[in-house]
Amino acid sequence: MKFLIIIPAHNEQDNLSFTLDSLQQQRFEEFKVVIVNDGSTDNTSEVIQKYTFADSRFETINLEKSAHQPGSKVVNAFKKGLGTQNTHDFDIICKFDADIILEENYLFEIEKSFINNPKYGLVGGLLYIEKNGAWVYEGNSNKNHVRGPMKAYRKECFEAIGGLRETLGWDNIDSVLLKNLGWEEIVLPDLKVKLIKIKGADYTIKPADYYGRYFYFLGLNRFLTYVAAGKEAMKIKSPWFLFRIISSYEKCKSQNLELKISKSEQKVVNEQRWNMFKKKWFRL
Repeated sequence: MKFLIIIPAHNEQDNLSFTLDSLQQQRFEEFKVVIVNDGSTDNTSEVIQKYTFADSRFETINLEKSAHQPGSKVVNAFKKGLGTQNTHDFDIICKFDADIILEENYLFEIEKSFINNPKYGLVGGLLYIEKNGAWVYEGNSNKNHVRGPMKAYRKECFEAIGGLRETLGWDNIDSVLLKNLGWEEIVLPDLKVKLIKIKGADYTIKPADYYGRYFYFLGLNRFLTYVAAGKEAMKIKSPWFLFRIISSYEKCKSQNLELKISKSEQKVVNEQRWNMFKKKWFRL
């Protein structure tokens, strides 16, 4: 199988070389990397050039600077990179971040999983972050969900779900849609992916506003949004946080902001969330 790896990069001069080095050191070598330089103002382009000059598997494109908001920016950059390639030449389409380090057997194990399991549509490892000098499991998501920094899709699955959506929540929308179509999302727990930079630190949106917008663009109805908001507020024991999330969600609804998923896809999302809610709280 052949991999197409798209890496959006914005001001990643301190991190990108670790990612690209780890790709060059892979046991599996049948891959192509497209680094999308998304309006970087630092030395990211110089870092990229070292690899594109030395290794024909590495290419780059340059984009104008865009607003740094969760979801839409990174997916837009990914799509620009994808659009430069003929996807018929590839079997696996990957969206990787520019600040991760992969184990040398990462692509080898991903390919083996896809070959041995025809229903696998999305495969990845587990994210680890550095804490007190040690690499520990990040723990921001359940261990059955492939996180945004290291998505690897079987091409047929990627095309069936309509690719990635330029919206907040894109890396959960893909999961819901592929499962609805009969594909499986698989995390390989023995594959560790080191995340160099903590996500969200450079977003301009506040946490409560983030959750409200996230639930809206995910397509959740009011009931499920209020339940999810209550869950987040309970984590930090703050009624005010609950109010702020709901306020952000309702503001989006009042403005009738455009969703990147269809009515039928919204129905799928809500049905899945409702089933999860029933299973957890009512054991149904």
